[in-house]
Amino acid sequence: MNEHKGRILGIDPGTNLMGFAILDTFQNDLKVETIGVLNLKKLDDHQEKLREIFLQTQDLIEQYRPDIMAIEAPFFGKNVQSMLKLGRAQGVVIAAAILLGLEIHEYSPKKIKLSITGNGNAAKEQVAAMLCQILKITINQKHLDSSDALAVAVCHYNQNSGNKIGGKRYSGWASFVTDNKDRLK
Repeated sequence: MNEHKGRILGIDPGTNLMGFAILDTFQNDLKVETIGVLNLKKLDDHQEKLREIFLQTQDLIEQYRPDIMAIEAPFFGKNVQSMLKLGRAQGVVIAAAILLGLEIHEYSPKKIKLSITGNGNAAKEQVAAMLCQILKITINQKHLDSSDALAVAVCHYNQNSGNKIGGKRYSGWASFVTDNKDRLK
């Protein structure tokens, strides 16, 4: 029997698009419950966007009852105004999770990419492709924010489960190649 271990809400915060994913964790498996994007582009007022992010995050938590929220930390960019807006979006997501009693874990974009692809500088498309392969799913979203949210949830699982999805941890490419000769072309 594959015992259910918990449910993770993954969030990729944003003021125009906020990605979200619900990931069920089992003893030896992961199952994507839902994945999507909250589109806030139609709202002009920044405070209105923050209110909507807060309310929609609460709705996700109340509907899916996750145990933990994993959220992408803001990255340091050159545009200070964008960073401030992103930080505010992240803050209201965290506030909604705190209000509803969730445990919260934050991961840097580099750590998330490294956890999924083995490359901390991987492109969003590479992360999405790897998630599809690992989880045996198809991501039919036109925005990669949803796959980014799923990547945050999978990263949390990888960091806290004692093993990576798909099985064994490897210390490097040499040990991976040694154990997976049949997967090489």
